[in-house]
Amino acid sequence: QVQLVESGGGSVQAGGSLRLSCAASGYTVSSNCMGWFRQAPEKQREGVATIRNNGITTYADSVKGRFTISKDNAKNTLYLQMNSLKPEDTAMYYCAADPTVYCSGGYFRYWGQGTQVTVSS
Repeated sequence: QVQLVESGGGSVQAGGSLRLSCAASGYTVSSNCMGWFRQAPEKQREGVATIRNNGITTYADSVKGRFTISKDNAKNTLYLQMNSLKPEDTAMYYCAADPTVYCSGGYFRYWGQGTQVTVSS
């Protein structure tokens, strides 16, 4: 049984930083693709960042240069370092795993329960 458990969310002022963690069990973060997604109230879920098993990363334009996705294979944990946070980053953040080679939205099969990030101005 795959479990993804996010942590690290919270409330922060604009310009601040947070680091989200996603601890995986029943799934190896080093395999295929892992990603972070977010959903703000009354908005569609959007992809934030992905990381493939070869370390290649992608980012949404809105977070490039501010967010960094990484993983610790030994700890089987995925991270999202978020710097220079803006009020528009406020959302529920989810980690997800894609066991295929596509590393693309619809192929993310396993999802965590989410962690809330709130950025005040």
